[in-house]
Amino acid sequence: MYSAYFDNFTKKVPLTPEERELIQSHLSVKKIRKKQYLLQEGDVCKSIAFVEKGMLREYSLDEQGGEHIIQFASEGWFISDMYSFITAEPATYNIDAIEDSELVMISRSSHDYLLTNCPKYETFTLQLITGAYLAMQKRLNSTIAASLESRYESFMALYPHIAQRVPQHMIASYIGLTPETLSRVRRRIASNKG
Repeated sequence: MYSAYFDNFTKKVPLTPEERELIQSHLSVKKIRKKQYLLQEGDVCKSIAFVEKGMLREYSLDEQGGEHIIQFASEGWFISDMYSFITAEPATYNIDAIEDSELVMISRSSHDYLLTNCPKYETFTLQLITGAYLAMQKRLNSTIAASLESRYESFMALYPHIAQRVPQHMIASYIGLTPETLSRVRRRIASNKG
């Protein structure tokens, strides 16, 4: 069950069999069904999830009940409300399954233990956080500076596997558009290519 997790890990940081065994002893498996919550806003996030199979999304709700998706996570990706996980404060995001999913979980106490007792886990975590920060900066810049067409085309180019698995209204939410605006953007792109 942990093969994809360790494939992801060892692409970044090689492990000895002993290190792999130590890390694996701190992991657990969780299966969730489509539309089931992994985390709800207001609860404290107590774990980080790695997606072995399936698809999840992380999102907030505005005062009118509109969804604002900040992350999708498919096979090989991690997902968590990191602010809540690190501070133990209530989560500001919801995380739920878009598809039936199988997850590898690591709790806060196991995470802290491995950071202290397994230098390669610490290196791996630093690489993940750095990568996530860079991706967040790039996305923020795109949201601020890019045209609507560029935002959509960039999403489609970067995440074609996600675009095939999620409804258009979720893509619209992720790139900061209403579904109606996204439909207009897609028509403009199609007419410009035709």
